Amino acid sequence: MAQFAGAPIVNARPDTVSVRFGICGGGARVTCVVDGDTIWLRGQKIRIADIDTPEVSSPRCPAELERGRLATQRMVELLNAGPFTLEPGARAQDRYGRALFVVTRGGASVGGALVDEGLAVWYGNGRPDWC
Repeated sequence: MAQFAGAPIVNARPDTVSVRFGICGGGARVTCVVDGDTIWLRGQKIRIADIDTPEVSSPRCPAELERGRLATQRMVELLNAGPFTLEPGARAQDRYGRALFVVTRGGASVGGALVDEGLAVWYGNGRPDWC
């Protein structure tokens, strides 16, 4: 089983998770959504490996900020819809030290819902101009 408290969850095998998420605010980040493709889970920062969403912390324009906020809220809803599985990404960590996982439910990518709704693109397909 993956470790979430105190130990990195890199190179972990798939693990089913069921917790409640909110949007990250000030203070300690334990279990919350930073933006559409970054979450904190039990104190571990995770990059959702298969999608790329608009930025909320350093958007290039007001339209990107608005879309980023929508993606963030939608990810909260999707994660809170029921248990999900963390599938290890192609690499253990990204260049910022975040653990890389694909979030799935019933074998399908949770991030795929954001792609279908125009709030994300599949990672590796280039960064779109959200402006």
